[in-house]
Amino acid sequence: MSEQEKEQNKSDEGSVKEQAEYTPSVQAEFMRERIKQKPVNKKKLLRRTVITAVMAVVFGLVACFTFLVLEPVISNRLYPEEEPKEVAFPEETPIEEMKPEDMLVTEEDAGPQGSEPVDLEMVDEQIQEVLSQVDRELTLEDYQALYEEQRKLAEETCRAVVTVAGVTSDVDWFNNIYENVASASGVIVANNEKALLILVSAGNLNGADSIEVMFCDQTQVEAELVQKDENTGLAILSVPLASVGGETMDKIDIAELGSSNTNLLGIPVMALGSPLGTGGSISYGMVTSTGTVIDLPDAAYKRITTDIYGSRNATGILVNLKGMVIGIIDNVNTGNDMSNLLTAYGITELKRTIEQMSNDKERAYLGVHGADVPKEAIEDAQIDIPAGAYIREIEIDSPAMAAGIQSGDVVTRVGSTQITTYNELLGILYASKPEDVLTVTLTRQGHEMSVDVTLGSW
Repeated sequence: MSEQEKEQNKSDEGSVKEQAEYTPSVQAEFMRERIKQKPVNKKKLLRRTVITAVMAVVFGLVACFTFLVLEPVISNRLYPEEEPKEVAFPEETPIEEMKPEDMLVTEEDAGPQGSEPVDLEMVDEQIQEVLSQVDRELTLEDYQALYEEQRKLAEETCRAVVTVAGVTSDVDWFNNIYENVASASGVIVANNEKALLILVSAGNLNGADSIEVMFCDQTQVEAELVQKDENTGLAILSVPLASVGGETMDKIDIAELGSSNTNLLGIPVMALGSPLGTGGSISYGMVTSTGTVIDLPDAAYKRITTDIYGSRNATGILVNLKGMVIGIIDNVNTGNDMSNLLTAYGITELKRTIEQMSNDKERAYLGVHGADVPKEAIEDAQIDIPAGAYIREIEIDSPAMAAGIQSGDVVTRVGSTQITTYNELLGILYASKPEDVLTVTLTRQGHEMSVDVTLGSW
């Protein structure tokens, strides 16, 4: 081998060795190579985050609104809730007084022909025996037994009497919170199968933060105001049946409303509730007057006066010896000369108002004071006044004034309904609603005319 070939071989071996030494270093450097991540756009990321949060809030609001709107509809369809039973009191039928001649035995009362005749002598002996027992001198035991029976009747009737307290919170000069409690006696007048309805004088409850009712067994529950009558100051409260326990329901009762249209003069009565200004007090007496009428706009209530000496702030009920409510105690309309004698609204005249408030119906407003046309004026041909409702006074800015009704007019017809008394006119008003238009036919100084009245609201 020549020198030139040897040198070529050495050159090739060196190249191979350099290549062998270089190759591993290249491969090692390639394995350590790292891939860089794409840089994050913070503004774009923040914008997407904000959009997502806003969409989540909007979705939540839409979902809540949809739930609130549809939930009652779905619940009512799946579980229909019964409406409260409408409160209605039966109409009173006038009681005819028995005349002395009606007490005589007639041939019809003696029985059919062929039967044994009534032994009048025996009947007379029985009457004399009864009278002899009545005429005997009463002893202290008799008086005690009499008052004991009255006390039992009062306890039985008081099952329908409640104490209503209006609680008002206030802050004194030192920032200490204290409560003022004003109370009045009320009466349970109805159960509409959803709640107990309580009639009470609302004068002491004005501005109360909360209203609590205490039943005869000392159970206290919270009540809500249903409606208040601006004329009388009376109000209806509602106590849900769910908040009244079964034991309490067994101990309380619904008051039986009697009548104030019968002859009440001189009958014995009891005042229950707070006749002396304190709860649970009882007073006995008799009715001394029923001839006064409390004249109010679109209303006329009989005032029952008693000889019972009570508080000026007395509240409660007036009941007869059958335990029936004949009046709601209220001394607001009592004169100064007998300020401490208990008076009451006649229950008959109040029944329509109690019905409207119990059913939470808005009352129509006409704005008139009226009375019946006296029978003497109707029968007097020279005066020529028809039977109807005599308008004594008109309230200022009332619907009656706006329609042109004046004092001295006699309303004879409303629509197609004939009017012969002021009470019949009030009955139509109680059956009407605000914004109703009534065509009123009236007589003014011998001339008949008709006006359209758009009723307002209280």
